[in-house]
Amino acid sequence: MTEAEYRIYVVEDDMGIAQAVEKSLAAWGFRVQCAKAFGEILQEFAAFAPHLVLMDITLPFFNGYHWCSQIRKASKVPVIFLSSASDKMNIVMAMNMGGDDFISKPFDMEVLIAKVQALLRRTYDFGGKSPILEHRGALLNLADAVLTYRGEQIDLTKNEFRILKTLMEQKGRVVSRDKLMRRLWEDESFVDENTLSVNVNRLRKKLDRAGLEDFIATKVGMGYLLE
Repeated sequence: MTEAEYRIYVVEDDMGIAQAVEKSLAAWGFRVQCAKAFGEILQEFAAFAPHLVLMDITLPFFNGYHWCSQIRKASKVPVIFLSSASDKMNIVMAMNMGGDDFISKPFDMEVLIAKVQALLRRTYDFGGKSPILEHRGALLNLADAVLTYRGEQIDLTKNEFRILKTLMEQKGRVVSRDKLMRRLWEDESFVDENTLSVNVNRLRKKLDRAGLEDFIATKVGMGYLLE
């Protein structure tokens, strides 16, 4: 992937630092989004689906450790902590909460860029695309087949994961029942359509219980879609 294909989410409440980081990353071609609602970091993360997060520790509402642990429930996306509190305890805490690196403030912008580039290469050179699909705040992690919504994990069977992955890859477009059956049972010679209906209905009930009502829409005679 090129820099222009990578998305960086910056969670920093010092607007001067946030804007300087955004400007430097953008100059290298990265797509950057700075946090706006510090009480809704997980929702912003889900909507932007970044490849890497730069996370301050001291933030309004909840600290960076809290948000990193929430992100870790849904994703293995790399997180670099930024903090002026660079004592050993904070560095160890950052790593224990799921951080991948720690940069002390004040920092050299060239060092920050170099660390971002190195971590992206290590994480994605073999993976290519971001391993997360998002819709209505629900995060589907393709690496470990885990669905997360509002910080809670929703257990999926293998077939439910394949159905949801196919629909989220094509969100906004109708996916035919034939295509879903081919994706689910590629190695099977015959599939009863009833089996697909049972799997879709079971998945819908799980999503409803998690608060994702009407997540999957039916287009009669055509198939299913996420609107």
